[in-house]
Amino acid sequence: MMTTVRTRSWIGLFAVAALCLTPAHAADGQAPPSPPKPAPRPKPCATPEFRQFDFWIGDWSVADPQGHAVGKNVITLEHDGCVLAEHWTGAAGGTGSSFNLYDAASKRWHQTWVDSSGTLLQLDGAFADGKMVLEGKGVGPKGAPVTNRIAWEKLADGRVRQTWTTSTDGGTTWSVAFDGFYSK
Repeated sequence: MMTTVRTRSWIGLFAVAALCLTPAHAADGQAPPSPPKPAPRPKPCATPEFRQFDFWIGDWSVADPQGHAVGKNVITLEHDGCVLAEHWTGAAGGTGSSFNLYDAASKRWHQTWVDSSGTLLQLDGAFADGKMVLEGKGVGPKGAPVTNRIAWEKLADGRVRQTWTTSTDGGTTWSVAFDGFYSK
């Protein structure tokens, strides 16, 4: 008998507690108010600096200065507008990819390139005077130190020119490794 009284007492307490916790508008048949919506967060890569390399976005045919086809390149904007991803297919069959990102902390652009020949390039730089110029140190095919400098510029006719130069003497002299014209 004692257990039944205690059980009924607990049930009564829970019922009273539930009534106390029930909002007053629920008793009058109205739906509870919606919680306030949080303010929309600004997109992390929406500042103008993140858009400096957007001129390279597109599906491109790439030719050398004499007009010979050297490959195709697809540049897409990915990861919520934060990354330009490059997908290269050379006319001779090689492939490569790069990720390009503006690093707001350092106020510099960064590119990491990898390809089907095992090449790794890590470049940093900036957009200035209408060109994106990225540079980085690496090792040449014979194991000697090399500095790579790649520049992209949008031409007046809508094409993009990419010029890749290398130096093996600390930047005193430069040789052209690649000169390509991108056409949509």
